[in-house]
Amino acid sequence: MSKIAAIQMTSSASVIENLASAADFIQRAAQQGAKVAVLPEMFPLFGLNPEDKLAVSEPFGKGLIQDSLAELALQHKIWIIGGTIPLQSSLPHKIAAACLVYDHTGKVVGRYDKMHLFDVTINANESYQESAHIEPGNEVVLIDSPVGKIGLAVCYDIRFPELFRKLFNQGAEIFAIPAAFTTTTGKAHWEVLARSRAIENFCYVVGACQTGLHQNGRQTYGHSLIVNPWGTVLTSLADTTGIITADIDLTELKKIRRNIPVDQHQKIDIP
Repeated sequence: MSKIAAIQMTSSASVIENLASAADFIQRAAQQGAKVAVLPEMFPLFGLNPEDKLAVSEPFGKGLIQDSLAELALQHKIWIIGGTIPLQSSLPHKIAAACLVYDHTGKVVGRYDKMHLFDVTINANESYQESAHIEPGNEVVLIDSPVGKIGLAVCYDIRFPELFRKLFNQGAEIFAIPAAFTTTTGKAHWEVLARSRAIENFCYVVGACQTGLHQNGRQTYGHSLIVNPWGTVLTSLADTTGIITADIDLTELKKIRRNIPVDQHQKIDIP
């Protein structure tokens, strides 16, 4: 068995402050024996305005945020799933919300751009339009890691089970989901969605979340969690910053899949 960690943050409008916080949490995760650490969505910047992401966006492969994660991975000999990082996109007025994966040498071994964008109206006073500033991705991404095969998703993606079934069919054993759920939708749906994605596919789910009141006035739900393939929440963290860890037991996962072989019983083809 190998240990994985989910990091919960209350990111600010300062990239420098957020990188310092992430560095501390990653060091602590490594000290606790984690082989992989998952950062939350928007960990390097929770801006005062959506446009702030453009000002700090980086070209893929270089920049303060990417260099910092590479150095931390190498320093602590830990894999890092980097939440979402604002990368320059093909459109000058938009960024890519990119989840980059660094191995223990600091090398990028995976990139997933958030596919499903949060264009929703929660109520009369709360609405979001991510597509105004983010260019969506279109590729499903699975990586081999020291803890198993990890499928990548981000926040709103969790509402689209076909993405996770496609990852399952490609061999996923773990889903890593950086998130920044609203308080309203988080209370109602976050845990049940995470457990559902775990149960449907007999996969671990690792959700790393933003929490608390941010400088722009937005409140995020928190409640990072790690769910096992049977749908049991192994560990969770309510509404404070911190780290949770759990062991990934692939032997138990394979036993569950042998006993209930949903992969063999599928009737709708999602290649």
